Amino acid sequence: MCLAIPALVVELRPNEQAVVNLGGIRKEISVALVDGVQVGDYVIVHVGHAIGTIDAEEAARTLELFAEMEAFERSTAATENP
Repeated sequence: MCLAIPALVVELRPNEQAVVNLGGIRKEISVALVDGVQVGDYVIVHVGHAIGTIDAEEAARTLELFAEMEAFERSTAATENP
């Protein structure tokens, strides 16, 4: 199973590198596998590489689901370990 996370491209750098925003964390990634990436695009990031693009609406839905899973996990852990 592979986990890929939507991230917003905030800066393009030389050598097919870019800086993305992953929930408030800025990370440099490779965009060599995806043609035409621009600042403002959402990309799917897997182990430091953009593997595709995604529209902003779909990225928002996906990030919301991740947040819901995290909240559920925290609430479950709190009830199991009072």
